[in-house]
Amino acid sequence: MTNPFSPAGRTPAGHPRLPTPPTGWPIGSYDTYEEAQGAVDYLARNDFPVADVTIVGVDLMLVERIVGKLSLVKVLGTGAMTGAWFGLFIGLLLSLFGAAEGVDYTPLAVGVTAGVLFGLTFAAISYVSTKGRRNFSSSSQLVAARYDVLCQPRHAEQGRDLLARQALGPSAPPRA
Repeated sequence: MTNPFSPAGRTPAGHPRLPTPPTGWPIGSYDTYEEAQGAVDYLARNDFPVADVTIVGVDLMLVERIVGKLSLVKVLGTGAMTGAWFGLFIGLLLSLFGAAEGVDYTPLAVGVTAGVLFGLTFAAISYVSTKGRRNFSSSSQLVAARYDVLCQPRHAEQGRDLLARQALGPSAPPRA
């Protein structure tokens, strides 16, 4: 995964540029991503070198949840609203940079009108082109059956010990 704050095209030291299978020894396995992330947070709070840790989703599934039924009216309404927002944006830019004095609302009106017309047109074309094969809207998610936390061998034993202490709860005595 890339870091949005790192320079484009650069990867952190030690990370491969191309997609590669993960390496390391398993130090924990969790049912949810939040639990795996919590384990890595626990390791980080205990001064563990988390740069050696990887969270791996195992047994991936694509889950598509149906949101609702589509109709021509809904599709056209969505297309009109999307087009109106885009037209408003373009009209606003044209009115800000086009007029020398004062605000001219003509570019706004033209932009919104043209946006609605284009939005309606493209929404109708896309809906009709499906020929009723997909009359529903959905949301897709990539999920895993479990999430393994892997660690490079040089720190795997220490990581396993820390995660075992976390599993025992807050009453577990710290390791000397």
